[in-house]
Amino acid sequence: MTFRTATVAGAGLAGLGAAVNLVRAGLTVRVADAAAHAGGRCRSYHDPKLGLTIDNGNHLVLAGNGAVARFRVAVGADTPLAGPDHAEFAFADLRDGARWTIGLNDGPLPWWVLARHRRVPGTTAADYARLAGLLTGRADDTVGDRIRPAGPVWDKLFEPVLLAVLNTPPAQGSARLTMAVLRESLLRGGMASRPRVAEPSLAAAFIDPALDWLASHHAPVALGRRLRGLTFDDDRVTALDWGAGPEPVAADEAVILAVPPWVARELVPDLKAPDTFHAIVNGHFAHVPPAGTPPMLGLLGGTAEWLFAFPDRISVTVSAADALVDGDREDLARRFWDDIQRAHGFSAPLPRWQIVKEKRATFSATPAQDTLRPPAATRWHNLFLAGDWTQTGLPATIEGALRSGETAARLASGGRKR
Repeated sequence: MTFRTATVAGAGLAGLGAAVNLVRAGLTVRVADAAAHAGGRCRSYHDPKLGLTIDNGNHLVLAGNGAVARFRVAVGADTPLAGPDHAEFAFADLRDGARWTIGLNDGPLPWWVLARHRRVPGTTAADYARLAGLLTGRADDTVGDRIRPAGPVWDKLFEPVLLAVLNTPPAQGSARLTMAVLRESLLRGGMASRPRVAEPSLAAAFIDPALDWLASHHAPVALGRRLRGLTFDDDRVTALDWGAGPEPVAADEAVILAVPPWVARELVPDLKAPDTFHAIVNGHFAHVPPAGTPPMLGLLGGTAEWLFAFPDRISVTVSAADALVDGDREDLARRFWDDIQRAHGFSAPLPRWQIVKEKRATFSATPAQDTLRPPAATRWHNLFLAGDWTQTGLPATIEGALRSGETAARLASGGRKR
């Protein structure tokens, strides 16, 4: 079946990525989202309490993320992603004051583990060799099944990094998904592993260029428009209900659902999809970072896990934050601020702050939940799925979301490009 038109429900990165690729393939595209803003969980907004534009979370990508690069090139995003010239990851332990920086070498041969100043203090190269256990095992293994989740390399490098990547307690996380990330980062060397952060905002780096590009190609995004129902007939979707009754779907029209999994399950009969999720809690503080503050700092021994220094603020991210997400906001702000002061070595009153909670930020990246992720194609020949919760082969990441959009668009367009 050759489709000439497409409707994309959802304007997060998966939906925007799908729409961009469909337009490039020559289809006439319309995009709608239930929210008042595009971007989904990767959104930016002006916060009146802070008096600043912030992102809902501190989303990190890596220099080697191919779908991220392709998307930004396609939409002409010229706001650079901020990050170091080499793969360096700074850490501090609030319990004993220890500080260290992991410095990956640029090439794929990991000689950095031989250099004492590039690895976790008190470790040897042999400690890192044990991570090779991740390479073999059953498809349904957890990380803890393949390697021993203990020791200084685990405690001071692997656990905090994997917690951020998987948004799942790392020992319980899928070894398959973990290896997929490592193959595209650590195993490709430091140049592919360089961290990149959207600065000044996710909107500037991803969302606004995509919206402008789609509008210029006659595919503007309609906001505040919620898809409430689908009508199915045999092997196709025949109508969409946006709240005013069913609207027919043309015979040559594809439908791409780029909505959260709990929404997709309500719309699509018998859809198998992840049903267990973990929270992320972020804190934003209107305080200019002291001179010399690292752009990103991994923190051990506190409530905060990662600190991000922006020109006009300091932000905090806590992954798999199920134990914090229902906590009092001011209590969280004070705990985070205490961690920030101790980590960065200054003392100041609590500034203007904002706490942002995403209760169902990502699916739980366990083997069991991974098996529930559906492919992009469905049993209805004109219906396709997109989202980081679909079977991308990666955890729930920006890279995975954009790849899912590419896959759905490729299936709907028959692989056409122009």
